[in-house]
Amino acid sequence: MIGSSANPLLIVLSGPSGVGKDAVLDGIKKRGYPQHYAVTATTRPRRKGETDGVDYHFVSKAEFEKMIENGELLEWANVYGNLYGVPKSELQQAMGKGRDVIVKVDVQGAATIKKTVPQAVFIFLAPPSMEDLVKRLKQRKTESSIDLEVRMKAAEKEMNSLPMFDYVVVNHKDGIEQAISQIESIIIAEKCRVKPRSIEFRSDSGTAK
Repeated sequence: MIGSSANPLLIVLSGPSGVGKDAVLDGIKKRGYPQHYAVTATTRPRRKGETDGVDYHFVSKAEFEKMIENGELLEWANVYGNLYGVPKSELQQAMGKGRDVIVKVDVQGAATIKKTVPQAVFIFLAPPSMEDLVKRLKQRKTESSIDLEVRMKAAEKEMNSLPMFDYVVVNHKDGIEQAISQIESIIIAEKCRVKPRSIEFRSDSGTAK
């Protein structure tokens, strides 16, 4: 069964802002696979339609800083002035029960996890083109013109991080089902490895600022 085994996987899904990470993740959930989906903690204000504890753990800056101080985060990053981090405890509990874990992070976060859990499976979700990404961000209407420019500059740098990842999946417009199926195939391939990945959480987890 995909998502449950003696050697559970830590699957890191990343990519530039606006590429469709949330939509792809929702699609994977709807297919009913038993993976555990890590919920990221953030100081970012909650957007319309988002639910605390489902989309993110929305916390204050003081609460987030306390989590850093107590070493509760697998990784954390300051992204466009907001703090994001992945709590370690729920990942370790799920994997301790043999469940695969999917973590959605930005490229900064993926780089940090690569240092602390190098045996994780790293998947980069890419747009078919930078022009397509601009259209998606504009249609989302959650960024000002200044924020949009900042995100595009960041996206160009993030695209250069591809060599850090194990796989790349292109999320075409109206092709989200194909992207989901490709991620499913990656997980199946990983389950068929002769030498399974052995996931260990190093105690010296770093931070990304």
